[in-house]
Amino acid sequence: MSMAAEPTGDGDTRSRPLTIAQLAELAQVSTATVSKVVNGRSEVRPETRALIERLIREHGYRPQRRRATFAPLVELVFGDLDGEAPSEVAAGVERVTREHRLGVSVSRLRHGDVPWIEGVLSRRPTGVISVFSDLTGTEREQLAARGIPLVLLDPRGEPPAEVVTVGASDWSAGLMATRHLLSLGHRRIAALAGPADSLAARARLDGYRTALDMAGVPAAPELITAPAQPTRPDEAITPGEPQPITGAAGSGLRTGGGSPAASSGEAEVERLLRLPSRPTAILTCADGQAAAVYRAAHRLGLRIPGDLSVVGFDAPLAGRWMDPPLTTVRRPLSEMAATAADMLLRLARGEHPARPQVELGADLILRGSTTAAAA
Repeated sequence: MSMAAEPTGDGDTRSRPLTIAQLAELAQVSTATVSKVVNGRSEVRPETRALIERLIREHGYRPQRRRATFAPLVELVFGDLDGEAPSEVAAGVERVTREHRLGVSVSRLRHGDVPWIEGVLSRRPTGVISVFSDLTGTEREQLAARGIPLVLLDPRGEPPAEVVTVGASDWSAGLMATRHLLSLGHRRIAALAGPADSLAARARLDGYRTALDMAGVPAAPELITAPAQPTRPDEAITPGEPQPITGAAGSGLRTGGGSPAASSGEAEVERLLRLPSRPTAILTCADGQAAAVYRAAHRLGLRIPGDLSVVGFDAPLAGRWMDPPLTTVRRPLSEMAATAADMLLRLARGEHPARPQVELGADLILRGSTTAAAA
């Protein structure tokens, strides 16, 4: 069968997106079959779905009545729902959507045999905000082909330049946290690296190295843990079913949130603390790692902060209840989410943000886990 688009009564299909009828004519299937694919329904043969999806990617899809076909709903797709960060994100998005009389649906990204995107396409939301995760090129194309705008909130990897993103200045955060420890007289400062595929963790580590370099303090290789293998959500959640958002973070190593999941375990922390010239301070580059430092220090009989100062990331609530309370970098997740929601609604109105990539600053919350280095 010929896949070349032929001119129709609506004009040359090569120069404008196609309607369902035009897609059906090209694919030599019924309009009902194309409609099922467009709306994310599953009862279509895989080879037929692949053909229609390819035609949509090549030519685009023009909804006949856009206002009538998109639900008054913003879809939040999380890479991980653990920890305190998802609730902050949801609150920030809801603050914006409430003003526009839009609902919010929450689902979890799953890289497995049940495509999450089918549920999203069947709901046909006003837009999608992908949080703490990456979408594949095919997934982005599927959303674009249906006219569903996308904003990435704190993506794990490097997104294409044309994709709208909102993040935090993680390099500056790593610099700020390390400078705080340097100002307290610490010179043996260790850093726990996050997952190798995490832009946030790598940026924080770069900020740490820059702060040491600017202070004339050598970055000792033995004080920097190796990046861990990438982490992915491993629990299956049925697409299309809104999921509850957890609140306070637990004490485990693997938490959700904008920063990468914790990757350096207690054994690696113990290795650092057993060095002949052990660190007097530790900077964590991923959320949840501070809990591992506390446990390892306790087992080795080290006092925090008397023997070891600790700085965490993204634990403004959970860190308050640690003993001693954790000095932590707070990224403005609620504000980041509200910014992402505002940018998404602009895209839905056909506007393009003047700044497609936005970064917000972070704060350092000083608590009891850091103090002056011992003489």
